[in-house]
Amino acid sequence: MKTLLKYIFSFVFVFFVFFSKAQDPNERGNLTNYYNEPLHFGFTIGINRANFLITPASHFERFDSLKSVTSAPKYGFNLGIVSELRLHKYITLRFVPNLSFAERNLQYYFEGYDTITRTKTIESTFLNFPLDLKLRSKRVNNFGAYILAGGGFSLDLASKRKVNNGTTISEQIVKLKRDDFSYEFGAGAEFYLQYFKFAIEGKLTLGTTNLLIKDNTIFSNSVDKLRSKVFLISLTFEG
Repeated sequence: MKTLLKYIFSFVFVFFVFFSKAQDPNERGNLTNYYNEPLHFGFTIGINRANFLITPASHFERFDSLKSVTSAPKYGFNLGIVSELRLHKYITLRFVPNLSFAERNLQYYFEGYDTITRTKTIESTFLNFPLDLKLRSKRVNNFGAYILAGGGFSLDLASKRKVNNGTTISEQIVKLKRDDFSYEFGAGAEFYLQYFKFAIEGKLTLGTTNLLIKDNTIFSNSVDKLRSKVFLISLTFEG
């Protein structure tokens, strides 16, 4: 994963430097008609930090040896296509279907003669369909900024919801639902180059669906709700 991310950012850096140097220094501004065009397309790549929002079971104390459940976020990456529809000079509707590879750890702490930590790793491959309303600022030469908010639907292609669970603690998994609905908000900065627009964006996505499937194991019985939480840093390139 680290090697792949290094390659991605190396490519982006070289790409950005090359086209920046290709600009005409005598130009007052690039893509001067960009705000008036009705539709734009592009692509996006990004790094996500996936996590869970945990609501413990209401009678957690009945699990004598289990003392706590926590979520440990891990990093993944996103690849997507950008389409943006102009509603107003400063307002657009943005649809960014993307493929997301994510991983999260649930850590269960047991106390007896010794403290034992059981880690359950959950790997997901999401198809995400976010739809956002984007409010962009007035341009200052070749720079602009924006905020956005909206919601979306996610489909976990790697969901193990139908897998038969194991009989021993070490074999048992935490099963999650396949479908999730979410709301999101974020902000970004845009740089208008000679041939395309480059942007860097930060976005927080919070799931509204309780993803946990109760299957009568200590790992599911000790938790009432699991909701998704994802922070995404992405780079976009639009024509």
